[in-house]
Amino acid sequence: MRGFQRQETAGDLAGGRAGGLERLCSQEPDGIKAAPEEAGIERIEARFRGNGFTPHRHDTYAIGLTLSGVQSFQYRGEERASMPGQVIVIHPDELHDGGAGTEHGLRYRMIYVPPEKISEALGSKEAGGLPFVTSPVLSEPQFRRDLIDALVDIDREMGPLKRDCLLADLAACLKRHSDTPSPKKKLLNRPALQACGDLLRECCDEPIAVETLEDIAQMDRFTLSRQFRSYFGTSPHRYLIMRRLDKVKTELAAGASLADAATSSGFSDQSHMTRHFNRAFGMSPGHWRRLRSAAL
Repeated sequence: MRGFQRQETAGDLAGGRAGGLERLCSQEPDGIKAAPEEAGIERIEARFRGNGFTPHRHDTYAIGLTLSGVQSFQYRGEERASMPGQVIVIHPDELHDGGAGTEHGLRYRMIYVPPEKISEALGSKEAGGLPFVTSPVLSEPQFRRDLIDALVDIDREMGPLKRDCLLADLAACLKRHSDTPSPKKKLLNRPALQACGDLLRECCDEPIAVETLEDIAQMDRFTLSRQFRSYFGTSPHRYLIMRRLDKVKTELAAGASLADAATSSGFSDQSHMTRHFNRAFGMSPGHWRRLRSAAL
């Protein structure tokens, strides 16, 4: 997807020109622009007036920067707000909504990072689990600078070298702000877990039996479920559903009908897909497609 303006600088992303962005936000319709996916990492820019998303959950870390307006959202039972230049961190599988907190509207950029990428970047130091950042709104300058590096060139691919460096930096920021205690000696079988994740992703449009995953991982389903959540941040079943929804978005972006996108992505029918889409993204697939079209 194309169309991001190149005149934006790191200063703009840090909130240094909030007034200009406020005016721009008030003139443009609601929409979502997305950079090309790289190694499972997604980056978007979104603009909204009013409520943008109903309550939903991601199976990724959602790390963002508010550019203009006030980003208002419910998270872990509390009303939260992010001002221009502040960092937002939403942990995998945490229910939240989102929208503009004022009549001026909202504009922000976000990067969605699979939890296993964070786990890999932290290495053996965090073999027992993922960092959990209790406060979803942060103002630390270093975290903001690292996030700007990931988001300032959203209209270009990052490339492997920059991407891996940014993952290391973002993982360190998450660890620094994490309230997760140091893990006990509980090593994850990462190759086995990654093999299970690969199967779920590559065969997402097919039925997958838990016995198949047990055979791949060489562990019982309960151990597999615990280790899978520690590594991927969600359950094997929800990971499969999210990979199906990723395929739905790809199909819709290519012009497929809702019904065809549903059946080709492994859902029993359009209604089944729509229910899961609403839960995952806080909007219907039809509304998502309209927002993407408006941003082209």
